[in-house]
Amino acid sequence: MAQNARELTDAQLRMILAPGIGPATYRKLIDAFGCPDVVMGATVKDLAALDGLGSTVATSLRRAMDSVEPELERDAMAKGGARLIPIDDDDYPPLLAAIDSAPPALWVRGEVSQRDNLSIAIVGSRRCTTYGREQAGRFGALLAQAGLTVISGGAVGIDGEAHRGALRVKGRTIAVLGCGLSHCYPEQHEQLFERIVEHGGAMVSEYPMQTPPRATNFPRRNRIISGLSLGVLVIEAARRSGALITARLAAADHGREVMALPGRVDSPASAGCLAALRDGLAALVCDHTDVLNQLEAARHLLRGAVEARGGDVPAETGPSLFDNTLTEPQQAIMRTLADSGEPMLVDQIAASTQLPMSRLMAELTLLQIRGCVARDHRGVRLGTSHQKQAIPRAEAQ
Repeated sequence: MAQNARELTDAQLRMILAPGIGPATYRKLIDAFGCPDVVMGATVKDLAALDGLGSTVATSLRRAMDSVEPELERDAMAKGGARLIPIDDDDYPPLLAAIDSAPPALWVRGEVSQRDNLSIAIVGSRRCTTYGREQAGRFGALLAQAGLTVISGGAVGIDGEAHRGALRVKGRTIAVLGCGLSHCYPEQHEQLFERIVEHGGAMVSEYPMQTPPRATNFPRRNRIISGLSLGVLVIEAARRSGALITARLAAADHGREVMALPGRVDSPASAGCLAALRDGLAALVCDHTDVLNQLEAARHLLRGAVEARGGDVPAETGPSLFDNTLTEPQQAIMRTLADSGEPMLVDQIAASTQLPMSRLMAELTLLQIRGCVARDHRGVRLGTSHQKQAIPRAEAQ
């Protein structure tokens, strides 16, 4: 469980809150001294001895850490209903922890859980068209319904519609803000943010509670949207936009799958998506099954991230972390495979479950990403970690 702000030591909070201690410096200090308490006991001379710091930077860091008032942040978190998750906490998202620029801590209002390891970022323009709004809501709903957590930036336009789409089907969604959680930005999304938290999702930020929204915060925020996700779907983006920054970060720095929805060739709102498709930055998708098929290639990322955090990953099938969140169609597939006791062809599963082929393929992809099933030349079978488990049956059965 994540630590409550009251349980974090002053040394931890001083390191996390001190201006000038970003992800790289935080790691450097922890690697050198071992823990925040030792860092806080280090002299300027001790700090200056670290490679790449020097006396000027060391003096600045020492003053910054000493000037922090941890109790003010604790009070702001208590008032805002937020908690702080340090990077070494078990609740810190493993996919985000795997990127080089992972923030030292996340401020969270609401809930983050292992279910969010299966996630898709949906990003796009604030100045979107009616088509863009419709598609963002459509993909947000369908992907959330399939069991993915929808990640976006909480902005007006594509972001907001993606969040609303997930909420319409009672799915999970997380908004990553470019300000502290004491602020509501944009102001018109106050009710949307409340709904996200009320429905089990979360508001997330790397900034202390009272940090106002600044233009420089949002490009940095984009790396967290990408880092939290297995893949990024761009729906309407101009040639120069934050959505494309997120897509390039996802592809070049984070090794994530990038997808784009095509739009009108004469629409400035789709110019960035079309360029990303033309240049090979993104894969073309037309519906949610295309997205799920693309995410299958990202399964190794989830496996590696969970292993790096010390999680238990079955050797053959990958992580098995989400059994209690299977949809009814996924449970039907699992029951069919359990009853068979041997690999089945996709056509056989379709006949037994009565699922449309397009829906069946989407559900199988999600189950394979989760490690619940495995596929080879013989067909589809239960993953190793599920072969001896009882598969829950729906109440109607």
